[in-house]
Amino acid sequence: MTDQCPIMPALYYADPNAALAFLEAAFGFEPAFSLTDSQGRIQHAELSFGAGRIKLGPGSWVDWARSPNAIAGVNTQTVFVDVRDIDAHCARARAAGAEILMEPAEQFYGHRTYRARDREGHVWTFSQVVREVSTAEMEARSGLKVHGTP
Repeated sequence: MTDQCPIMPALYYADPNAALAFLEAAFGFEPAFSLTDSQGRIQHAELSFGAGRIKLGPGSWVDWARSPNAIAGVNTQTVFVDVRDIDAHCARARAAGAEILMEPAEQFYGHRTYRARDREGHVWTFSQVVREVSTAEMEARSGLKVHGTP
């Protein structure tokens, strides 16, 4: 048995084939596994990014799963991905047609992040650690009480 990513988000798309191509071009995911029907339409796919993976498939196989575009763009989650060069990653995503919702900016917890929406409305947050921040500094910068270690 190979090592597996312990948590794999699964996203639903109206057009999984187009989604796979977009996620590869815009965000740098790499196809790892897929199941296709007799017409070549993806029924299930897994894409890797570093040690992590995501799953994707058609949003029509069950009544409780939909692409955000099918429900007025509503998202109930965002996939959070650590990257090495946040600015280059954002430029790549923008060039491939991702909608940049938040430009790269340093956060109170020491990460530089940006947020993007893919063509079917899924929101993605990409992050790069730029400096270590103490609990006291996080609390002072955010006005929030910090519990535990991020």
